[in-house]
Amino acid sequence: MLKKNYMKKFEGNFVSQLPGDAISIFAVMSKISAEHGALNMSQGFPDFEVSPKLIDRIHYYMKQGHNQYAPMTGVQALNKQISNVVKELHGADYDPQKEINITSGATQAIYTIISAVIKDDDEAIIFEPAYDSYAPSIKLNGGIVKHAQLRMPDYSIDWEEFARMITHRTKLVIINTPHNPTGSIISAEDMQRLGEILRGTDILVLSDEVYEHLIYDDNIHQSVAKFPELAQRSFVVGSFGKTFHATGWKMGFVLAPENLMAEFRKAHQWVVFTVNTPIQYALADYLSEPKNYLTLGSFYQKKRDYFLRKIKKSRFKIVPSSGTYFQVLDYSDISDEGGMDFAVRMIKEFGMASIPLSPFYQDKTETHRLRFCFAKEKETLDKAGEILCQI
Repeated sequence: MLKKNYMKKFEGNFVSQLPGDAISIFAVMSKISAEHGALNMSQGFPDFEVSPKLIDRIHYYMKQGHNQYAPMTGVQALNKQISNVVKELHGADYDPQKEINITSGATQAIYTIISAVIKDDDEAIIFEPAYDSYAPSIKLNGGIVKHAQLRMPDYSIDWEEFARMITHRTKLVIINTPHNPTGSIISAEDMQRLGEILRGTDILVLSDEVYEHLIYDDNIHQSVAKFPELAQRSFVVGSFGKTFHATGWKMGFVLAPENLMAEFRKAHQWVVFTVNTPIQYALADYLSEPKNYLTLGSFYQKKRDYFLRKIKKSRFKIVPSSGTYFQVLDYSDISDEGGMDFAVRMIKEFGMASIPLSPFYQDKTETHRLRFCFAKEKETLDKAGEILCQI
């Protein structure tokens, strides 16, 4: 006998907080990829293992009984190690107790920062193509999203356009370096220009720096922490998941001056309160050895360069990637189809999944470009190169 479905549709008056916003493009493309058994170069995750040493340290701390709630601000051993790393790399002093907080991944950190500082009708400026969590997070908190477009073909910032967008309602600007989805980076000159434009205002900065250690060709990561004038008004977001090939752990952190961190924590305690305890202890140990993060740029640059050699004979045009583990390819010599249509056809006909860049624009601007994740084993990159050279 079939059971009746007693779940009925809600008949009340309900208004969506995100009218028209679709499911994340990452979820969409991964689903289509799985349905067709395609090689998944779309969603940004490695297909190789996390360091056995790091996993062993987690097991060690679990066996030692560190399995209950960590402090809301984070395990102090980890906060201290983060402070040491930031001091060494950027010359900036962040107090481990008052100015550093561990989060459940970078996306949670970003949402919580926005929740802490954005209220109804506050304006926040983001740069397109923009990581897809920024705009919905602003909207959910009653804010107004203003979209500045990065300049083609190199995705540089038009600072004059940005300055014109600022109004008396502007509360926040979100920057991202190294940049997802394009792989571009912000220079020291860019940071200085941003500081000049914001000087004398109350505008805050959210600097998404989750790929900080994945930077190539002898470039240096320009964190806002390096620039005192910017640092005093900025939240810096980092990710252990990206750094240590463990995206499923959802472990991140936030740096901010004490007064801004106090506001962040007011929201953070009600969003997640605290995050995985044994992993925090293990990460503290792992960060004590600089080789565990300082070698990542070289490691991933070799993968980027290997991938580019494998597709050298393809008809795709290479868009330079200076950071992240993403490579953007231009397919305008192959097809005049829109990005979504071409990306779906690639999955169905060639068994290759990528991410079109058009969904990273509010108006779905068509650039005829796709993003591929090269954080993969050699065999995966070999197969990807073989497929792309056939298209």
